[in-house]
Formats: sequence, C-alpha cells, structure tokens
Amino acid sequence: MPGLVIVGAQWGDEGKGKVVDLLAEQADVVIRFQGGNNAGHTIVRDGETFKFHLIPSGILYPGLTCAIGNGVVIDPRVLTEEIDGLRQRGVDVSGLRISANAHLIMPYHVLLDTAGELKLGKLEIGTTRRGIGPCYADKASRLGIRVQDLLDEKILRQKVRAALAPKTQALKELEVERKKLRKKGGAEDWDARLDLHAIVEEYMRYGHRLEPHIADTAKLCWEALDRDGTVLFEGAQATMLDLDHGTYPFVTSSNPVAGAACIGAGVGPRDIDEVWGVAKAYATRVGAGPFPTELDDETGERLRERGGEVGTTTGRPRRTGWMDLVALRYAARLNTISSLVITKLDVLSGIDPLHVCTSYRHPEGAVFDEFPYHQSIIHEAEPVYEELPGFEQDIGGARRESDLPKEAREFLDAIAESAGAPIRLVGVGPGRDQVVWMGADAPDLRAAA
Repeated sequence: MPGLVIVGAQWGDEGKGKVVDLLAEQADVVIRFQGGNNAGHTIVRDGETFKFHLIPSGILYPGLTCAIGNGVVIDPRVLTEEIDGLRQRGVDVSGLRISANAHLIMPYHVLLDTAGELKLGKLEIGTTRRGIGPCYADKASRLGIRVQDLLDEKILRQKVRAALAPKTQALKELEVERKKLRKKGGAEDWDARLDLHAIVEEYMRYGHRLEPHIADTAKLCWEALDRDGTVLFEGAQATMLDLDHGTYPFVTSSNPVAGAACIGAGVGPRDIDEVWGVAKAYATRVGAGPFPTELDDETGERLRERGGEVGTTTGRPRRTGWMDLVALRYAARLNTISSLVITKLDVLSGIDPLHVCTSYRHPEGAVFDEFPYHQSIIHEAEPVYEELPGFEQDIGGARRESDLPKEAREFLDAIAESAGAPIRLVGVGPGRDQVVWMGADAPDLRAAA
C-alpha cells in the first residue's frame, strides 16, 4: 500500500516534475495536493519539452489517473488552455480528474493580487500575481468558489455575489494602484472582472468544459491504496516557501511540506509510506526573500546559464547559490524525508572547488548549525562554507553510480550524511534518461506493496 510524497527540499524549481514522471509509470494515481498555477514543472521526453502548471506530471502516461486535489487552487482558464495544449500535442487527458472541492481562482483574485503587491511597496513579496494568495484567503474566509459550484448556476451566482461585495470596496480603495496599472496597460478590463453577470457566464462555460473531469479525488486515492496500489502525491513549490515553516513573509500561500499531502489530497497520515525530498546540487530561489548562499558573481551567473535557471511559470531569472545544508537538514526533519533526490549535478562540472554551507554565522558572532527560528537572524546570516574538490568530467552519460567521478560521489556523500537521508536518485542532465539510481536499479514500487 505505498503512498509516496514528492516534495521540494529547497526554494522550489528542484526538478520534482521529472521525478514524478519517472515514477508515474508504476503508479495507479498521481495527485497534486497544493498550490496553483504559480508553480511549473518541466519535463523533457524524447526531445520534447512539456511544461505543466496545474496538471500532474504523470499525464504523459495514457490512462493513468492524474488528479488535481482539493488543496489546489485552480484558474479554470489556465487549466482549460493546458488541456487543449496537451490534446493538440497528442497527449491523452482522459485520465485527468479534478476535485469537486478544489477552490477556483476568480478574476477579482488576480486584481487583488496585483494591487496588493503594488500596495506593499518596498516589502514586495515577489508573488506571481496570479491570484493564488487572495483565492486561499477567500477559502479561509468561507467566501471561496469551488469547482462543484460550476455545476449549479444558481449557487454560483449567489456565491460570486457574496464574494464580490467586500472586494468592490477594497478595490476602490486601491484606485491609485489601479491608475498605475492602467499606465502599464494592465487594467483595461478591471471593471469587467468585477461584473457579476460576466463572471458567472464565463465560469459556467468553464464548468461545461471541465464537468467530465470533476470527481471525488480523495475516494480515488482511497480505492487505489485499499487495493495495494501506488499513489504519488505531487507537491509544488518547496519547503522553504511553506506558509508556516518557510522564510515568512517571503513564502507561497499554501503548505508545500509532506504533511500537507494528507490535507490537500484527502488521505490519512498512515497512508504515507515514504517521502522523497528533491534538491538541486546547488540552490536557487525566485522572487524576494532571504537566500544565505546567494552568489552575485561569475560563479552564480555560470550556474544560472548552465542550469537554464529561468522560472517555468514566470520566466523570471532565478537567483543562484551554493548548496545550503542548514536549510536541507531543516527540510529533511520537517518532512521526515526518507530518501533524497539530487538534480542537476552535471551543472557543477568544471567548477573547482565546490562549496557547501554547513552553518550560519550572525554578524554579532553567534553560529547556527540549525535553521534559525527568528527572521532577523536568517536575513543577516552569513554562510560558513566547507570546500570540496570539484570534478571536470562531463557526466551527462553516467547511468550507474560507478560512472560518476570520485569527487562527485564524495560531494553526494557529504550531502547525504549532513541531511541524514540516503540519496536514491541523481539527475545528470535534462533528459528523462539522464539519471543515476544510486546503489541499485530503479525501485519497483509495485513490489513494495
């Protein structure tokens, strides 16, 4: 009865989609459990690049049940466009299922998100401005619109009317920001996005399009687990962006940690058998917020260029830095990570020496081996590095652990020892086959059941 959670162990963009894609062939259900289209997973298969924003990465396997769980917030325009795009490329989407309990991003959420970022001024969080946060806020305020509401026009109209009432006033108070947006050409349809009748009409059309996919996704997971099937729980974003445990307020609007898989998919804690944490061989971050190992130099630019570090969803260049073992240890404990996946090891080829951050030093002299709980400390923390020998070889063709240079294996050993979790899989290139299963062949998840 294996339930396997795939989570990001850094600041996102670690390559979780590739890991899910590799394991999905053996799965019965792949379910996304949080976030929205502020996330993006890129998969390269047979020379083709696929970019997913809402649909689980396992959709490339025909007939596999791929579910969007109740913990996800869904922009139906983005979802229908993603479905259409996959169909045009010959991808079978008949296995897609959408939780009836998932909440919908509405047009006014996007307006509030954009205006809110402008209002924050110097404390710009760096959100994708796709309405994710305001949608989760409405969910908590019991003003949210759910996928199932698309199936009843009367209920949809009543709920949209109730949700609009407080927002119309709030947006009027942001008239200055509205004018700023108009100057940038971003608010021509501001009023249209607040029109009750236009919203209901548009979202009823989405309801007709999505109705064949709407289901009780929690029940789908239960049924698979009860028959000793395999369920992959796919997270978006990552541990250090968690709303409760990340570098608040520079975080996402949901909980990307392993524990949230239960809530966002509708299963119990005993349904989770393993947690795989995915981390790059270095570190990246998109948007604002503390990033202790950030490199604003030639090495940082080299990592960015060689790693193709541009956001899948936003197109923003990612900040780059050395591997942060303090943050990784924190993520390992917070998620009870049972195995690690290290991606993009090939990007480090030709860099000598390599560095890993083993602790933080505060300007006043205190040294922290564990991730500080106080935000003032993390904002001022300076990394304490350990140097490790680099490797020159191109490792893109490595397929076995023995194919990796001695220095690369020592680098991986240092990560595993510090994190307290074994490394099961190493990425050595963008291709689906460019992976090394450490110490053994690929796991047989069905046999594990």
